[in-house]
Amino acid sequence: MARLVDYFVLVGYDLEKTGSSDGQGRILQRFPEKDWEDNPFPQGIELFCQPSGWQLFTDKKPATFFVAVLTDINSERHYCACFTFSEAVESTQSLKSGDDDDMGIIQPAALFAPKSLVLVSRLDHTEVFRNTLGLIYTIYVDGMNVSLETVVGNLLTCFIPIAGGAQRTVTFGAGDRQVIQTPITDSIPVSGCSVSLLFKQLGINNVLCLFCAALTEHKILFLSSSYQRLTDACRALMALMFPLKYSFTYIPILPANLLEVLCTPTPFIIGVHSIFQSETEDLLDVIKADLDGGEVTVPECLHIPLLSEPLLHHTKSALSMVLDPELEVADLAFPPTTASVSAAKMLDKEIRSVFLRLFAQLLQGYRCCLHIIRINPEPVIRFHKAAFLGQRGVVEDDFLTKLLDGMAFAGFVTERGTPYRAIDLFDELIADKMDQIRLEEGTPQKVLKHIRELAEQLFKNENPYPAVTMHKVHQPTNGSHMQLHQKPFPHLDEGVVQWIIDQATAKLQNAPPAVKAEKKCMVPSGPAIVGVVDRNGSALANSARRLEVVRNCISYIFENKMLEAKKLMPAVLRALKGRAARQCLTQELNLHAQQNRAVLDHQQFDFVVRMMNCTLQDSSALDEHSIAAAILPLVTAFCRKLGSGVTQFAYSCVQEHVIWTTMSFWESMFYNDVQNHVRALYLENKDSDGSEQESCDDLEKGKSALEIASEQRRLWPTLSKEKQTELIQKEESIVFSQAIHYANRMSYLLLPLDTSKNRLLRTAGLGDLESVSNSFVTNSIAGSVAESYDTESGFEDAESSDVANSVVRFINRFVDKVCTESGVTNEHLKSLHIMIPDIVQMHIETLDAVHRESRRLPPIQKPKFLRPSLLMGEEFVMDGLRVYLLPDGREEATGGVLGGPPILPAEGAVFLTTYRIVFKGMPSDPLVGEQVVTRSFPIGSLTKEKKISLPVSMHFVQEGLQLRSCTFQLLKIAFDEEVGSDQVEVFRKHIHKLRYPQYVHGIFAFTVGQIQKQVLEPRQKEKNPSLNSWQVNDMLHGLTAGVLSLSAISHSTTTLSKNLVKNAKKTIGRQYVTRKKYTPPSWDTRSNQQAHDNEDEISVSEEPEQNALTLSTTMKSADKTLSHVVERACCRDYQRLGLGTLSNSLTRSKNEPFRISTVNRMYAVCKSYPGLLIVPQTIQDNTIQKISRCYRQNRFPVVCWRNSRTKAVLLRSAGLHGKGVAGLFKAQNAPSAVQSQTDSTSLEQEKFFQAIVNSMPHHSDISGRNTLGGFTAHMTSTVLGHRDRVITLSSHKSSVKGQGSPRGKWGSIRGGSRMSMFGPNPDIGSRLASKDGTLPQPNGGPSDAHFLRQQRAALYIIGDKSLLKGAKPDLLQQWELIPIEVFDVRQVKTSFRKLMKVCVPSNVQSESSASTAYYRTLEESEWLSQLHKILQISVLVVELLDNGSSVLVGLEDGWDISTQVVSLVQLLSDNHYRTMEGFRLLIEKEWLSFGHRFSHRSAQTLANQSSGFTPVFLQFLDCVHQIHHQFPMEFEFSQYYLKFLAYHYISNRFRTFLLDSDYERIELGIMYEEKGERKSQHIFKTVWDYIERLHKRTPVFYNYMYAPDDGEVLRPYSNISNLKIWDYYTSEVLSEGPSYDWELVNGRCEQAEDSDKQDTSAPQSKRKIIWPCYDNRSKVEPDAITKLLEELQALESELGQTTERWKDIWDRARAAHRAESKQDGKHVSSSLLISSNVHHHRRSAGMYLQESGLGSTLNLNLSLDSDSSGVSTPSSGMMGGRRSTSTLYTQFQTSESENRSFEGILYKKGAFMKPWKQRWFVLDKTKHQLRYYDYRTDTECKGTIDLAEVESVTPAAPTMGAPKNVDEKAFFDLKTTKRFYNFCAKDSVLAQQWIDSIQSCLSDA
Repeated sequence: MARLVDYFVLVGYDLEKTGSSDGQGRILQRFPEKDWEDNPFPQGIELFCQPSGWQLFTDKKPATFFVAVLTDINSERHYCACFTFSEAVESTQSLKSGDDDDMGIIQPAALFAPKSLVLVSRLDHTEVFRNTLGLIYTIYVDGMNVSLETVVGNLLTCFIPIAGGAQRTVTFGAGDRQVIQTPITDSIPVSGCSVSLLFKQLGINNVLCLFCAALTEHKILFLSSSYQRLTDACRALMALMFPLKYSFTYIPILPANLLEVLCTPTPFIIGVHSIFQSETEDLLDVIKADLDGGEVTVPECLHIPLLSEPLLHHTKSALSMVLDPELEVADLAFPPTTASVSAAKMLDKEIRSVFLRLFAQLLQGYRCCLHIIRINPEPVIRFHKAAFLGQRGVVEDDFLTKLLDGMAFAGFVTERGTPYRAIDLFDELIADKMDQIRLEEGTPQKVLKHIRELAEQLFKNENPYPAVTMHKVHQPTNGSHMQLHQKPFPHLDEGVVQWIIDQATAKLQNAPPAVKAEKKCMVPSGPAIVGVVDRNGSALANSARRLEVVRNCISYIFENKMLEAKKLMPAVLRALKGRAARQCLTQELNLHAQQNRAVLDHQQFDFVVRMMNCTLQDSSALDEHSIAAAILPLVTAFCRKLGSGVTQFAYSCVQEHVIWTTMSFWESMFYNDVQNHVRALYLENKDSDGSEQESCDDLEKGKSALEIASEQRRLWPTLSKEKQTELIQKEESIVFSQAIHYANRMSYLLLPLDTSKNRLLRTAGLGDLESVSNSFVTNSIAGSVAESYDTESGFEDAESSDVANSVVRFINRFVDKVCTESGVTNEHLKSLHIMIPDIVQMHIETLDAVHRESRRLPPIQKPKFLRPSLLMGEEFVMDGLRVYLLPDGREEATGGVLGGPPILPAEGAVFLTTYRIVFKGMPSDPLVGEQVVTRSFPIGSLTKEKKISLPVSMHFVQEGLQLRSCTFQLLKIAFDEEVGSDQVEVFRKHIHKLRYPQYVHGIFAFTVGQIQKQVLEPRQKEKNPSLNSWQVNDMLHGLTAGVLSLSAISHSTTTLSKNLVKNAKKTIGRQYVTRKKYTPPSWDTRSNQQAHDNEDEISVSEEPEQNALTLSTTMKSADKTLSHVVERACCRDYQRLGLGTLSNSLTRSKNEPFRISTVNRMYAVCKSYPGLLIVPQTIQDNTIQKISRCYRQNRFPVVCWRNSRTKAVLLRSAGLHGKGVAGLFKAQNAPSAVQSQTDSTSLEQEKFFQAIVNSMPHHSDISGRNTLGGFTAHMTSTVLGHRDRVITLSSHKSSVKGQGSPRGKWGSIRGGSRMSMFGPNPDIGSRLASKDGTLPQPNGGPSDAHFLRQQRAALYIIGDKSLLKGAKPDLLQQWELIPIEVFDVRQVKTSFRKLMKVCVPSNVQSESSASTAYYRTLEESEWLSQLHKILQISVLVVELLDNGSSVLVGLEDGWDISTQVVSLVQLLSDNHYRTMEGFRLLIEKEWLSFGHRFSHRSAQTLANQSSGFTPVFLQFLDCVHQIHHQFPMEFEFSQYYLKFLAYHYISNRFRTFLLDSDYERIELGIMYEEKGERKSQHIFKTVWDYIERLHKRTPVFYNYMYAPDDGEVLRPYSNISNLKIWDYYTSEVLSEGPSYDWELVNGRCEQAEDSDKQDTSAPQSKRKIIWPCYDNRSKVEPDAITKLLEELQALESELGQTTERWKDIWDRARAAHRAESKQDGKHVSSSLLISSNVHHHRRSAGMYLQESGLGSTLNLNLSLDSDSSGVSTPSSGMMGGRRSTSTLYTQFQTSESENRSFEGILYKKGAFMKPWKQRWFVLDKTKHQLRYYDYRTDTECKGTIDLAEVESVTPAAPTMGAPKNVDEKAFFDLKTTKRFYNFCAKDSVLAQQWIDSIQSCLSDA
C-alpha cells in the first residue's frame, strides 16, 4: 500500500518581490507541514508550477493542468500535478510596481496573478490528480458547503495498493466518487494514450530515430507549446524502452530558470516550452524533437546508430500495419471493410507490442550469457557481452554493441538477471515465443495477430476491470471560473488538516500489516543462441575438406610424421583464416592435451605454436569468447624440455596478441571459471546430502548454473544460520583461489621471455604497462628472441623490476575489480596484493632459466642469400640483410582473384648498392619455393620511407620498413630476428645519405666506376658570382660550337669563328682566380636577381672590363668543335627548321625573318636559357635585355619552332610580371608627359610582337584587327572548367575554296558521322571565320557559334588567368591574350602522391571493395584530369598554328607546364619529333636546354629534399603515351621507349637529366663531354648513348607498326574517357625486377638459355605457363617479328655466319615488301603489318582501341568540314591531294565496307515537291547497287538504286531549291527505267568522279 498523495501545496505569486525584473512564486501553504520520514518534501516546486516564469496578466487566463516530474537524490521520481488558475491582484499592491507619475485609475481587477494547487505523489495517476484538483477548485469557485480542510485531509490519508490489479473506490468528503485501478504488474509501465499520440505527432521514422538515440545515450530535447504534451511525449519514450529503464536525467518539463541544465555533458531526456526554442539553437550535440511541427533535428556532428537490418525493416512494416491498416489494401479493387485503426488506448498498446517484440529479438538468449559468480548471500551476476555478440554473429552491429554498453542495459542485467524472482510479460516472451516470432516473420497477418495478443495483455495490465463504475466528479458551474470578481483562495486551517492526518495515522498503526504474497519462481532461460557460421559465407573456409586437412596435420605432428606435417602446414595456415577451422584446431589440441601428449619435441612444439599464433592472429572480436578462451588452457599445457629441470611452455611463444592485454577478456574468463566452480560446489553438496547417484548425474547434466542458483535462492530462507555461513565462506574461497590462479595465468602471458629487455606493446591495452612488451615467438629451431630491439621508439633498456612492477600493477587492477564485485573480504584482498609480486618474481626467475636454455638451441637452417648481379661500376654499400618481402595491395603476387600460387611473402635479403635497393629471395610458400623473386628500384627514386607495424603472424621478425619509389615500386619488408635494430638504423641512414647527397657530385651518375671524391665545404657566397676559368673554357667551347654550326649554313665558317672568338676574348678579359670546387648556387640567388643587375655578371659590351674573366685555356680545334655542334639539340633543330642567322653585321641576311642571338652567350640575361636563342631579325640584343625584365626569371619570348606550311611560329616564355602586363595591355593609350621606363619597355615588347607578326607572310601585309574574342569566357566556363572537355576551334562550313588535302588526324575510330567526318582539307583556320560553327567537336570541345570572333589574330599569347586579369586588348594590335587557368606544381605533386597510392597500394584490400576503391581513388587523384588539361591546351595551340596564327606560351615560370605544352605541340605538329632521333632532339632542346628544373623537381640533392618529388617530365611522357596509344603508327619508337625514359630520368644512372639548366651543366663541366672520356665501354654518361647502343643490338625500342604520313598533324582526343592508365604505373616483373637496366635482365636470360641447352636429352614440353606479375611476358612470349629476328640470328650463329644486325634485316624485308607491292600494282605501305586497302578516312581517324564499352561520353563528330566530299578508292586519286597510307588493322573493317567501291556525301532531290536532302551514298560494285544512308555511321540503309535499271548518267543544270553556293557543274542526273534522280556534289570535280565511277560500274556489268 502507498499514499495516493504525499503533499498538497498552495503556491502563489510573490507580491513582495514584484520590483525585480522577473516575478517569483512562493509556497503559501503546504500539508502536512512536516516531512514524511519515508519521503522528504521535494524542493523547487514553485519553479515547476510556472515553467515559463511567474508574471502578472492583464486578463484572466483559463485554468490549466499538467504533471511535472521531479527526481530526487535517490533517483526516485515525484509526480507534481499542477492546477493553475488566475486570481485578481489588489490595486494597492499593483500600484507598487507602477511608476509614481502614472496617476491613471487602475480597476480592481486590472491585473491577475497565477496561483497553483499542487499534488506531490510517487504514483502516476494523472486522471485521478486532475479530478481531485478540479474538485478542490470547484468547491472554492462555486462556494460549495464543503470544508476544504476535510477534503485535503482525506486526500493526504488515502492509501491504495501499488500493483496487483486491485480496484478501489475513493471519496474525499465532497460527495465525489472515483475508481482507481492499479496495474497488475508494476514492472510494466503505464502509458495511457501517450505512445499513439507521439507517433501521431512525429511519425514512424522520427520516433524510431529518437528511440535509438535514447538507447545509445544521446541527448534528446522535446519542444512544444503544451506542457502536458511534453510530459506525455517523455512518458511515451519511457514506455517504448521497456524492459529497459532510462537512468539518466529525465525532466519532462524544464523551467526557464534552469535552462542551463541543457549544457550538461551527460545524456538526458528533457522537455522545454517552444517559446525558448531560440535559446536552444546553440546546442550542437542535442537532438531536438518539435512535437508541434512533427520534426526531429539531428546535428551533423552526431551519428545515431540505427537498428540493423532486417530488424529495422520488420519494425517499420509492423508499425505501418498497426498505424495504417488500410495501406495494405489501398490498391485492392474491392477493399475489405474491416480494416480500421484501433481505438487510441488499444492502438497505444499495439505500438508498444511491436517494440516489445523488437526487444525480444534483440535480446534473445541473453540469459545464456549471464555469469553468476556468487549465489549467497545475494546473487552477483555479470553479462558476457563478447559471447553474446560472437555467438549471434553481430559483432559489427553498432546499435546493439552500444546498447549493451549502456547504463540502461546494465540496470536491466542487475534487475532481471536474478534467477529467482517474479516474472512478467517480457520474460514469458523471451522464454516461450521466440520460435513463433522467427517463424511468423514473413507472414504479416500472423505478425499482426501476435501483436494484438500482446496488446491485449498490456491493455489488461493497465485496465484490469474494463467495466468501471462511473466516476462522480464535481466541476465548476458554467462560467463561474471565469468571473472577474472572485474572492482569493481561502487560507486553510493547518490544525484541522493535521488532526485528520494524525487520526488516520493512528488507525494505520493499529491495523494488522498487509502481507503481500510474492509470486517468485525460477526465471526461464529460453532457447539457447544458435551458433552462427562465418558471416562472409565462404563455403571454402568451412568446408569439410579444409577441416580434414587441419585434423590430418595435427595427427601427423603428434605421430611425429614431420615431413607430412610440413607439407600440409601452408594449407593449414590458410585454412585457419576460417572460423570453423580455428574451432576445429582448438578441439583437436584439447583432445591431445587430455591424452597426456602435451610434452613435445622441438619440431612438434614449433608447429603447434605456429598454428596457435595463426589462430589467434586471424581471430576477430567475433571469436574472442571462444577461440582465445579455448586456447588459454592449452598454452599452459603444451611444453618442451630444454634441459635438466627446464621446461618451456607454449605461453612464452604466443604472447604477441592484443587479446592478452584486454582486461574485459580476463574478466569474462575469470567469471566463467568461477561460475563453473560454484556450480560444481552445489552439485557436490547435493551428492553429499545422500541423494541417489543417478539423480546427481541427471542434475549435473541437465541444470545450468542459473537454475542451480534459482533453487538455492528458494531454499536459502530454510537453511540454518551455520549452513548459510558455511556456503558463503565456500563461495568466497572459490573466488579467492581463482584470483590466485588467474594472477599466475596473467603473469605467464604478460611477462616477456627475456625480461631484461623491454619492448613497446603493440597496443595500449595494459594501460600503464607502457614499457613492457609481450615477447615475439621463439620457436624450437629458431632459437630465442632476437638480441636487438628497436631503440627508435624511445624506450631504453630497463631493469626486470620495472617489468615486474608494470605487470603487478596490471594484475592488481584486475584483482581489485573482480574481487570487489565478487564480494571478497578486505583481508583476503590484502593477502592477494601481498602474493601477486611474489608470483610475478617467481615466474621471472623461471623465465630466466628458460631464456638461457632456449638460446642454446641450434639455430634454424635458413636459406642462403641470393646475391643480385650488379651493373658495371655499381658497388655494394651494405651486404644483404635477411628480410621478408610482404605482400602489398597488388593481388597478383599473392594468388588472389587472378589465381596462381602466392609468390609473396618471400624470404630473402635486401641489398643496398650505390645505385639501387634490391630484394632477392624465394617465396615462403613451398609450392613455389624454387622461383626467384626480385624487386628493386633506383635509390634516387625513393620518395618515402617509414616504419610499419607487422602482422602478428610474422613472429620470426621484429620490425618492418616500407620503401616507396616513384618508379611505382614498393618494398614492404620485415627484418628477420637476426638483424639487429642497429643494423636497421645503419641501413636507413645509408639510404638517406645516398638518396639525398649533399652535392650533385654524390649522385651515382658521377660516382659510378670511380672512388668517391671528398666533397669540399661550400665556399662563401661572392657578391657578384661569376664563372671560373675552366667553366668559361667549357662554356666557350660549346658556344663556339653552336656558332660554327650556323656559320656552316651561311658558308662563312672561318670569318664567324674568328669574330666570335675575338669578341669573346675581348669580353672575357684577362685574369681569374684559381679553380675551385663547384657548388650549386641556391635557386634564390639564381632566380631572384634584379632586372638592372643583368649586366653585372659578364659584360656584353665591346670594351674589356677591369673585373672581367680571362680565358685560361686555348680553344679546341675547329674540327672537334664542329663535331660537338652536331650534338647540340638547339643548333641541330634550328638548322633543320631553317631558322635565323648569326647576329653579326657582316653576315646577316636581311631576307630571313629570324636570327640566332648570342645575347645570352654568357648566361647574363637568363641563366635558365641556352646560350643561343632565336629572335626576330629586327630585334636588337639591347632590346631583348629590356624585354627580359618584364618576365619571370628573365625568361623572355623566344622562337622554338616554325610551321613549315603556314610559317607561323611557336614561342615560349615565362609568365609576365604584373608591371609587364600593365604596360603591355592595361595602359596602352594613356597619355603621359614623360615616358616612363615601363612605357618604354612595353613599346619594346610591342616591337617584338610586331616583328613576330611581320615574320609571317600571311599576316605581314594584313591591316585591321584580328581577334580571338569570346575565348576567355569559354576557357573559364566550359573549356577548362570541365575535366572531360577539350579546347578546339570549330567550324561548321568552310568559306575558303581551293584548299589542299586534309591535314591532321583525330585519335579515335568511334566518333563522327559519315557526312561530316573526313572531307578534303577543311582549312581549320576557316573555323575562326565561321558564324554557325555549332557542331560538337570530336574531342569534346565547345561548339558555341560565338566561340571565336570572325577574324583571327596574328599572334595569340597564352598566359595565366590570374596575371592577365583585367587586361584590355587594344583593337589596333594584331595579337590577343588567351588567359587560362592551369594547375601548379603543388597540385601535380599531390596528384602524383595519390596516383602512387592508387597504383601501388600498401595494404591488401578486400576483393569486394578493391575495384570500387581503385576507381574512386583514381578519380580523387585528378591525374587524368591534369593530363586532359595539358592535351587540351596543346590541341588548341596546334589548331592555331595550323591556321596560320603564331602562339606564345607563357605560363608560370616557363619551365614546367609551358615546357609540356610546347613539346607536345611540336610532337603533334611535326612528324620529325615522332622519330627516335627527333624525340631525343625535342627533349634536349625543350627540356634540357631551356632549363626544366630536373634537379629541383626530382629532389636530387639534400638542398632540394624539402621540395619533394614533382613529376612534370613524367606527366609529359604520359601525355606522349596517350597520343601513342591513339596513333600507334605515327611513332618510330615503342611504348617501351617511353617507359625506359620514365624510369631513367629519375634513376640517376645517367647524367642526362641532372641539374637545372645548361648554365649549371657548364659550371659542372658536363656540358660537352667527349665520348672518349668514358672509363669503360659499359659505363654510359648519357641515356642517349645507352639507347643508341641498345637499339643497335635489339629492336626493343622500335615500333613495328611505324608507317608515317609526312606532314600529318595529330589531334588526339583528351576526354577522360579516352585516356588510359599507363601500364608503366601498374605492371611489374617479380622474376627479374625492372627490365630497364638491360644488362642485368639480359645477362640472366643468357644464363638461363645456357642452362637449358646443357641437357637436351630430356623431353622438352612446349607448354608455357606465364604467371601474372611474375613473368616478363614480352620475353617469355615475344611478338612474332621479334621471335623471327631472334631465330634468324640464332640460325646464323649455328651456321657460323656473322650475325647481322636486326635493323638491316628489317629494312631489307621492308624493301622486298615494297618491291612486291609495286609489281602487283598495289599501294605501297611503309609498314609490313598493315593492309594496304584501308581507306584514307580511316587513316585520318587514327586508331583507338577501345577496351571497354564505356568509351567516350560524347557522340564525337569529326566535323572538319560539314560539306565533306566522297572519298575515292586508292586507285582513283583525290583532288590532286597526296594519298595517305593505311592506319587500321583490317579487322576493324565491317563486312559492308569491303564492298564499298566509292562513297561520299551527295545532295539528293526528293520526289515531286520535296526538298533536297544530304545523304551518304555508297557505290557497291560487288552488289551492283547505289545505296544511301542518313549519315556515314548509319547501319540502316534508307534506299537502294539498282544499277541494272540505270539507263544513263549525265551532267545537269541546277533545279529549283538546289543547295546554294555550289558550282553549277556539280549537278548530275541519273535516269533509271522507273524515275529520274537529281544529285548534287560539293563541286564539279567530285561530280565528275561520281559520274565516272557509276559509268565504270555500268560498263563492267
